[in-house]
Amino acid sequence: MKKGMISSVILLIFMVGLSVADEWFTVKWVDDGDTIVLENNEKIRYIGINTPEIAHPDKSAEHYGPEAAKFNKKLVLSKKVRLEFENEKQDQYGRTLAYIFLEDGTMVNEKLVEQGYAHVLTGKSKGKYDSLLLKKQQAAMDAGKGMWKDWKETAGSYIGNSRSKRFHTQDCASGQQTGLKNRTAFSSLWNAFYEGFAPCKKCMPAERH
Repeated sequence: MKKGMISSVILLIFMVGLSVADEWFTVKWVDDGDTIVLENNEKIRYIGINTPEIAHPDKSAEHYGPEAAKFNKKLVLSKKVRLEFENEKQDQYGRTLAYIFLEDGTMVNEKLVEQGYAHVLTGKSKGKYDSLLLKKQQAAMDAGKGMWKDWKETAGSYIGNSRSKRFHTQDCASGQQTGLKNRTAFSSLWNAFYEGFAPCKKCMPAERH
């Protein structure tokens, strides 16, 4: 009897887990290229990627920011979406971190990278789609899609941290603190992006194109 009850509880938990995983939400607002708001007012930040910023009161839009936001809006606004998560569920701003899937199976995070509207941005631990997203980014870079088109390189050398997957300018304090074991040298921004590294927020070069 006890074994039967335990089995029933396990089955119930499994079924509840499936229903949560298969739950669909309508997107009611698109903030920018990688952030949306669902019908329940939950704010979602796409995990594993980053798009250029749109204009804000205190700063102008980054290169390809408006285009990324427009493309994201076309993909998801008023559409039903399903969420997938990693171990890290929220960012420092309280936004839910997720991979977004449309009803036809399209992963929105992947689509943005594939078309050159976003670059990969790994989390604190390895993500389930990190390898896929990097392959899509490299293909987009090779094809000159989106923000990779007409790339204009900024001369310089950069410090990559293989643990955080971030790269830094030579005078960045965070870069200088990177241990030799985790340190990778890049001779260009292009090479750093191509290897799946993302810019440090504190020292992100102002000119990338």
